[in-house]
Amino acid sequence: MSNSVLEAILREIESSPHGAKSLTLYALANTLEHEKAGCLFKLTKLRDLDPEGRQLAYSLMELMAEGKNRGDAWALARARMDELVRKG
Repeated sequence: MSNSVLEAILREIESSPHGAKSLTLYALANTLEHEKAGCLFKLTKLRDLDPEGRQLAYSLMELMAEGKNRGDAWALARARMDELVRKG
């Protein structure tokens, strides 16, 4: 599951690096790396997402709940997200 969720989010960000949906998913992914700070994410931002985007966000949160917001796949996906958003 983790690879497919991360791949779907990467496809979204690749298609529109500065779009609202991409940036919201990117912000959520960034936030999920800060567990000691409580993974603070403004849940009202979910309203900015279409149903497909919300499903991706929920799946991303599920990865965190399963402890899969670390490791090689996560690190590679996050590095790619950073690259896309910063250069895009």
